[in-house]
Amino acid sequence: MTWNLSAFADEAGNSCDEQIAALQRAGLNLIDIRFLETFNISELPLDIAQTAAEKLSAAGVSVQMFGSPIGKIDIADDLEIDIKKLRHLAALAPIFNCRSVRIFSYFNQSERAHEAWETESLQRLSTLKDEAQALGLVLYHENESHIFGDKCADVFTIASALRDDNFRMIFDFDNYNQNGENVWQNWQKLKNVTDAFHLKDSTPEGQHVVIGQGAGYAKEILSDALQSGWNGLLSLEPHLNHSGAVAATGPGGIANQEFQNMSEADSFHLAAQEATALLKEIGAQ
Repeated sequence: MTWNLSAFADEAGNSCDEQIAALQRAGLNLIDIRFLETFNISELPLDIAQTAAEKLSAAGVSVQMFGSPIGKIDIADDLEIDIKKLRHLAALAPIFNCRSVRIFSYFNQSERAHEAWETESLQRLSTLKDEAQALGLVLYHENESHIFGDKCADVFTIASALRDDNFRMIFDFDNYNQNGENVWQNWQKLKNVTDAFHLKDSTPEGQHVVIGQGAGYAKEILSDALQSGWNGLLSLEPHLNHSGAVAATGPGGIANQEFQNMSEADSFHLAAQEATALLKEIGAQ
């Protein structure tokens, strides 16, 4: 079985040229596009997208997923904000030959009751799912701090209600650890509803480290996934150096001071080397 590793190369640099160089240096040929040429992917102008797509194609790089911020608004905000972003991604889809979209599941800033938060979030996600299906897109929900799909139990609720060929689930090691949950126990509950991994790790204190060196049980979980015949998407999202792209996501956790004197390109490369080594160590092809 072959696993293909993609990466959020905006953590190595802002421009398309910088991101291509970082991927080539790391020996990767897949990218998850989040920020490109100062634009979030959900707002990337079509002409700039076309130029970027031509550069990526010439370099032999394919787009695995759009790292959108859809779902990172409040449950009281107008859902049309996210619908508009989704429709723009549909316009980008044929340019980049990509149909997969990373999403989240809404903040609750007014601290409504958990049941109301759940009901509103699931309703919004269901609407997005229907819209995505009509647009020919596939949604991938990522567990993230402070959104509804934060804790394991709520992620499982989302998966139980919505997961199918058009709505998939991402497992982010670091985000579960940042929320104080045992990541291995979460894997045991979620392994049968996991369709993608984000390779990001942190210590018990919340400081970002290379994948496999934190409290995320990454080696154990990836080994178990491999032995179980799991097949899905893997994306490197190291957060070692809080670049402009990372800072714009409002990341949880603590930037690792060990990497602050390294360039973004060098810290990204280190993360890519360690991720590739970990996958090789567990026997992933």
